[in-house]
Amino acid sequence: MKNVSAKPDTLRRAVAGAVLTLPADCIPLLAEARTDKGDALAAARIAGIMAGKRTSDIIPLCHPLPIHEVDVAFELRDTEVVITAHAETIGPTGVEMEALTAASVAGLTLYDMLKPHAGTNLSLDAIQLLGKQGGKSDHRRQTDQTLAAAILVVSSPATDEAVAESVRQRLTAAGMRVQPPLDVADDSDAIADAMRRQLADDADLVLTLGGIGAAESGHATRAVAALLDRPLPGLMETARAFGQRRAPYAMLADGAAGWAGTTLLATLPGNSADADSYLDALLPGLIRALAD
Repeated sequence: MKNVSAKPDTLRRAVAGAVLTLPADCIPLLAEARTDKGDALAAARIAGIMAGKRTSDIIPLCHPLPIHEVDVAFELRDTEVVITAHAETIGPTGVEMEALTAASVAGLTLYDMLKPHAGTNLSLDAIQLLGKQGGKSDHRRQTDQTLAAAILVVSSPATDEAVAESVRQRLTAAGMRVQPPLDVADDSDAIADAMRRQLADDADLVLTLGGIGAAESGHATRAVAALLDRPLPGLMETARAFGQRRAPYAMLADGAAGWAGTTLLATLPGNSADADSYLDALLPGLIRALAD
């Protein structure tokens, strides 16, 4: 089962369809709710909804999700029933399988209820995903632009040796051109001077690593905040909220982010795991901001 704990919760929707081919004389039985087993469309709708909600019990490697909505609709044609199912959640992974399962089970329920009337002259086909929203298809974690990124590593006791390389790899994988990381003393003036040099070099994104924890100096936060023309407090709020669901002390970190001219600045923790967590939360927003 794939680990999705690093993925942020987003609104996700999916629509799936299927087609049941049947004899023409079965269509009135469906429309008038008079099959031998009763109202087949109503039964199939409920069966599809229940199946969509229980998808993770049916498909072994499918994640259980809080399903906020699932529904099934039918269109009766001359010799076909077109089945459409949609599902919605706010979660770390999509609901494509929930929508597909709902459409499939609704079709199988119709198949079962029509067997006394059509025998084997039934066929369930065209089970397919018709559309999806949310997740990486709508919240990009890679850029197709040539963006220059700079990393300043604050020499605080909590900054580990691996953090710069970890962040550099994440930014490179996102399609950015990353300058070699620079070490800087844990001092507000030193950090501000280093950041001004990066601004003069026209970096698109500058990240500091370290100096924002509860037991740290906070020099990185003060230095960055003083340089901002337009703060973006939502970036740090998002990173802390994301981290709080994974570590109980994320609430104690400070931080600053926003625009200094045309350069986006942000403070990240100096611990590799925490910095990765911040990037898990922030990359889609950073890329979107830099693309606008």
